[in-house]
Amino acid sequence: MFVLTILCLPFASQAQNGTPVLTKFLKEVPAQELVAEATAYGPISSDVPIAPLMRGNDLLGYAFITSDFVSTTGYSGKPIHVMVAISPEGKLLRTKLVKHSEPIVLIGIPNHKIEALTDTYSGLNIVHEAETGGAGHDLDIISGATVTIMIIDDSIVRSAIKLSRELGLGGLQAEIGSDLPPRKLKSDYLEDTDWHTLAGDGSIRRLTLDIGQVNSAFEKTGDERSIKRPEPGEPSNTYIDMHAALVSVPAIGRNLLGEAEYKNLTDWLEEGEHAILLLGRGVYSFKGSGYVRGGIFDRIQLIQGDNSLRFRDRMHRRLGALAEEDAPKFTELDIFKIPADAEFDPAKAWHIQLLLNRAVGPIEKTFITFDLGYKLPEHYFEPRPMAPPATSVVDKDEDAAARSFLWKRVWTEKRVEIAILVAMLTVLTGTFFFQMQVTRNARAFYWFRMSFLVVTLVFVGWHQNAQLSVVNLMALGSSFVEGFSWDAFLLDPLVFILWCSVAAALLFWGRGAFCGWLCPFGALQELTNQIARFFKVPQIVVPWGLHERLWPVKYIIFMVLVGLAVVSVPMAEGYAEVEPFKTAIILKFVRAWPFVAFAIVLLIAGLFIERFYCRYLCPLGAALAIPGRIRMFDWLKRYKECGSPCQLCAKDCFVQAIHPTGEINPNECLSCLNCQVLYQDDQRCPVRIKLRRSREKIQRSNAQSAEAFEKVLASPINKTQ
Repeated sequence: MFVLTILCLPFASQAQNGTPVLTKFLKEVPAQELVAEATAYGPISSDVPIAPLMRGNDLLGYAFITSDFVSTTGYSGKPIHVMVAISPEGKLLRTKLVKHSEPIVLIGIPNHKIEALTDTYSGLNIVHEAETGGAGHDLDIISGATVTIMIIDDSIVRSAIKLSRELGLGGLQAEIGSDLPPRKLKSDYLEDTDWHTLAGDGSIRRLTLDIGQVNSAFEKTGDERSIKRPEPGEPSNTYIDMHAALVSVPAIGRNLLGEAEYKNLTDWLEEGEHAILLLGRGVYSFKGSGYVRGGIFDRIQLIQGDNSLRFRDRMHRRLGALAEEDAPKFTELDIFKIPADAEFDPAKAWHIQLLLNRAVGPIEKTFITFDLGYKLPEHYFEPRPMAPPATSVVDKDEDAAARSFLWKRVWTEKRVEIAILVAMLTVLTGTFFFQMQVTRNARAFYWFRMSFLVVTLVFVGWHQNAQLSVVNLMALGSSFVEGFSWDAFLLDPLVFILWCSVAAALLFWGRGAFCGWLCPFGALQELTNQIARFFKVPQIVVPWGLHERLWPVKYIIFMVLVGLAVVSVPMAEGYAEVEPFKTAIILKFVRAWPFVAFAIVLLIAGLFIERFYCRYLCPLGAALAIPGRIRMFDWLKRYKECGSPCQLCAKDCFVQAIHPTGEINPNECLSCLNCQVLYQDDQRCPVRIKLRRSREKIQRSNAQSAEAFEKVLASPINKTQ
């Protein structure tokens, strides 16, 4: 807790001012950078933090920031902001990482790798994701950034689904609570406006398909007959460009139809009825030419929730022209009536399902469908009673449930790896509790320790990237100030379990349980030193006086990092590169040459001075050593002769954690148990040698007495008697 208290001091949370995060990034990211065809952003919606993406008067989609819709708190304890463009059909047009504080990305993994991964979300079908619970796509994990990538993926998909439901994109149904009163349209909202504004605020929605998209969609059906009959023309040519608007809403109907035509519409509609305007252009007609008087329009239907409506000819009227002068030119302009008994609710999302057909025989056709989603913008409704205007649509309960589901899924998927780690911790715990039995055979214990370190390096380190770091402590400290949540830490189960084991081990054995056995970089140092010893590389024994003055360096480094965090947390995380863990373990030396050179220099130093980095430079070791002073037990056994006169353990301790006077320094001890091996070695330990010799002397004396007794018994005198 002392370390956590120190780390929490530098972090200061900033109060939320209620302004959508999107406001800031609209100024920093041009519309054409998000979507190449876009020329500008439309005004931010008053009820939902989104900005329309416009190409002249045409609506291409909507831009939003994930953190305006869901919690995106990363491993650093701060939000990861991703800007997303989504089409009216519910497909992602582009995702762009615009700001984050994740240390592994800032100073470990090149940012372009994360940006390249976010680009792969282009084209993701959010309607399909909603149907599959967000599991309709494959997730590519970048080694070393598992938690960060999973948070980015979760935030993109969940925020896009949430927005799509809110706006009815792709026909998704808005999730409106049953306890809320029905929404009422404003009767006096009659603002004069133009096509550009109506398209920008969502009053007009659009579905655009080119010939290439249609041919591709038929190809995905796998029907060879339809694949062999592609639509003629260039792939980029427009197949259909269809727009929809709810013109029974006065402000929309008056602006699009004009006063005279809108009056005709109201005379046509009965009480409780509504009307939609469908506009179309391109080679495909949404009406078709096959319907007859009294028949139905079989290429379109309106769907809202579980209700669907097919339009008949008596529910249809043609429109000569739009009243808006800046509107595009259309070849089809039609108004369709929605009867009162259709249970249509203008406050809820709905969509027009468009049926595309392709002839595959004289009388046979194949079909596919596309959806044009629609949800009436909030400003057309009377405000809900007691409902303040919202600038954020983050639902904390919903978000907590989603994040909980995510980490539980990760734990389920990693159950084999978790079982292996728990088995390692169980074996290590048993080793410490039964250390006298385990260390009785020096050779067997040596190979046990080397084998354990190999598993730590290969499995825990290189395979699972579960290398603990002082940056983890900074992230934990930051999260306590910003608003603590277990979710981000639970997303990496092996790191979480390791930290829990470290916390428990500090009470029993101090820092040595982790530093000596479970740290992958520590294992790498010790294993490479053992190889060096095998090849007779000379070992340097640091003079005790110099050694005493060098080991405080790591504490100074740790305190400097804490001090830097007061000035700037990102700066402190940058200077935390004094840890070579990311280079050597997480990124496996695949990194810029200065980082690789630094890690190699430390490993080379460790060939001559075993565990050089652990002894003198490691800030994580220093951070763990401070609370390690409160350990409850002294497990390592000593003789009163240790240190005076015997110096064997002190000279044999590979990190020189034993003072010349015989005391073991718990801050420097790595719990390698070598001193316990010597404690029982009756070939090297003077105390044990003395005991062995006394025992042997007694055994020899007893043997001599027995031999003399046998001779007496075997003498002729005894035989005669």
